[in-house]
Amino acid sequence: MPLVRTLAAIALLALAACRERPEATLDALRLRPVTLPDGRQILVETMIHPMDQARGMMFRDSLAPDRGMLFVHERPGNYTYWMFQVRIPLDIIWMDANKRIVEISANTPPCPGKASECPQYGGKEKSQYVLELAGGMAEKYGLRTGQTLSF
Repeated sequence: MPLVRTLAAIALLALAACRERPEATLDALRLRPVTLPDGRQILVETMIHPMDQARGMMFRDSLAPDRGMLFVHERPGNYTYWMFQVRIPLDIIWMDANKRIVEISANTPPCPGKASECPQYGGKEKSQYVLELAGGMAEKYGLRTGQTLSF
């Protein structure tokens, strides 16, 4: 009988170890904190692969005020962004290799129409990182060119 109890206890421990932990979910693994100039932190999805970067915020209906999407380019360049199939206005924030804000497109409107009719934004300054926030959040957080973010 003690052997049966021992085996049952081991089985229960093994099952408990297999349960999904919130911090180990796929979504949690993709999130990283970004510290704003005032010390506040937001969580961002990090887009590194070209396929993820191309999809970005397409087809999403919302973006929480304390969330964002961070695009990491391999090297500095003049990167333009567009809002094709994006459903909500976004603040788009370009940062140089030192994570200093070099350009902001506030409340950038969605472009639900044809891709060929969607305007491009930004790309006037060399950047390596681009942060997308819900429309109006850059102003709410007091973000301005020349400030530096940490991540």
